[in-house]
Amino acid sequence: IKQKIIFILTSFFLPMTSSVEDKSSLRSKFQERRFWSAVKLLSNVVLWDGVVQEDKVRDLGLSKLLNRYLLLNILNTPLGLDNIEKCNKVVACLPERWFQDLRGGSTLPELLNFSQHLLQ
Repeated sequence: IKQKIIFILTSFFLPMTSSVEDKSSLRSKFQERRFWSAVKLLSNVVLWDGVVQEDKVRDLGLSKLLNRYLLLNILNTPLGLDNIEKCNKVVACLPERWFQDLRGGSTLPELLNFSQHLLQ
C-alpha cells in the first residue's frame, strides 16, 4: 500500500492558477480538468474503505488528496456556484460511516480546514 500511495502522490499534479485568471485560458481549463481528476481519484480511494484500514484510506484520501491538492483549488475558486459544486462533489465522496460516531458540531480532524471553508 505504501508504494501505491507514493506512486499516486508523485504522479499526481494539480497546477495552481490565480483566482482572477480567465476561465477560458488553457491553463485554467487544464487546472479544472486536473481538479475533477483528483475528485475522481478521491472517490476511488474512498472505495477502499472497509478493505484497507480506515486510517490508511483517510490519510491518503483526506490528508494527502483533499488537504494537499483539492482544498487549495477550492480556496482559490471564487465563492459562488463553481465553489459550491466543487464542495458538493467532495462531500459526496465521503462515506457516511466516518461521521456516525461524531458528536454534533464536530468533524474529523482531517476535515477541519474543509469544514471551516464550508461554514463561510
